[in-house]
Amino acid sequence: MKQYDVIIIGGGAAGFFAAINIGELYPSLKVAILERGKDVLGKVKVSGGGRCNVTHAEFVPQELTTYYPRGEKELLGPFHTFMTGDTMGWFEDRGVALKIEEDGRIFPVSNNSQTIIDCFLSEANKHNVEVLTNQSVLSFKKTNEDWEIETKTDHFLANKVIVATGSNPKIWSFLQQLNHTIIKPVPSLFTFNIKDDRIKDIPGVVAQYVTVKVVGSNLESSGPLLITHWGMSAPSILKLSAFGALELAKRDYKFNIEVNFINQDNDVVLSSLKDIKQELSKKTVLKATQFDLPKRLWRTLVMASDITEETRWADLNKAQLEALSNQLTKAVFNVDGKSTFKEEFVTAGGVDLKEVNFKNYKSKLHDNLYFAGEIINVDAVTGGFNFQNAWTSAYIVAKNLVS
Repeated sequence: MKQYDVIIIGGGAAGFFAAINIGELYPSLKVAILERGKDVLGKVKVSGGGRCNVTHAEFVPQELTTYYPRGEKELLGPFHTFMTGDTMGWFEDRGVALKIEEDGRIFPVSNNSQTIIDCFLSEANKHNVEVLTNQSVLSFKKTNEDWEIETKTDHFLANKVIVATGSNPKIWSFLQQLNHTIIKPVPSLFTFNIKDDRIKDIPGVVAQYVTVKVVGSNLESSGPLLITHWGMSAPSILKLSAFGALELAKRDYKFNIEVNFINQDNDVVLSSLKDIKQELSKKTVLKATQFDLPKRLWRTLVMASDITEETRWADLNKAQLEALSNQLTKAVFNVDGKSTFKEEFVTAGGVDLKEVNFKNYKSKLHDNLYFAGEIINVDAVTGGFNFQNAWTSAYIVAKNLVS
């Protein structure tokens, strides 16, 4: 049986960040990472389209917490301890140059997630962290003062255990056996499947600032919207999926959305269209794109308003003007299912937040058992926020491991 001071279950972002900081803060401790697969840091590899969206340029804790549908209240204290600026400093102190893009997302200057992976592997080696792969955990339990962990190939003993496996049903099951409450996981970051003649021929079109509502609920979000081959995506949709994760799961991902493509009031738009009718009377409606919409999107919304290719603005009747205004500001689409956002699968669910001490991320039920990352019921919208939760929780675990 192999003995360690600290074992971290999970070779992902949170696991490595915790291990490296422990090794740096407490060099005398013997630390190991147990990874179930043959490779480590797989989620880091694919994140941000292979560029690794390290964090987001929001530097006020109170503002940062608003991007977390679950965990907003609990994360305020932790973010005062370690947040975006600390994350940037941590990586840059270790030779990883970062950049802030226009939308606030922060990436390595290299635009390559391998830069982050190489940094983690180098730092883990530097601080004598043992990285053990192909170590799928079969059980872990308390034995006297230590934790006993059984994998497919080995037995381990550790004084302290940090669970950093992300959304892992098997590990959640083990934690339930230790009397922890697990909030049932549901997908939290996904795109909408929509089959609709208005969008079927315009994949790739982006409306820059829309408002999307789930009909029959209070769910609403704003931001860019991307038409895809399967439906709709981009921040407005992803944010809605995150904040509506529980409600949309209850609806079995079958619901209607109302899209305001130009984020303006319907009455105001109708009045504007009447003015445009006078100003552009001799021009055809289809070719006179308005409201800074992409031409292909304008065309499809015009056609959906029972307006033909030859129709001039002067020829529009009241019903057509109202139909066009409605298509622009409150177009209804039927959502029938969801798709994973790229390879970035995020869930709502995990260890009940009431059972975690957020001053040190220690279990309230068991001594020397800690959590880091998405193993607990915290999740965020897209844009680097889920990684920030990983860095913050892992750092605080490391800092408070010996107290």
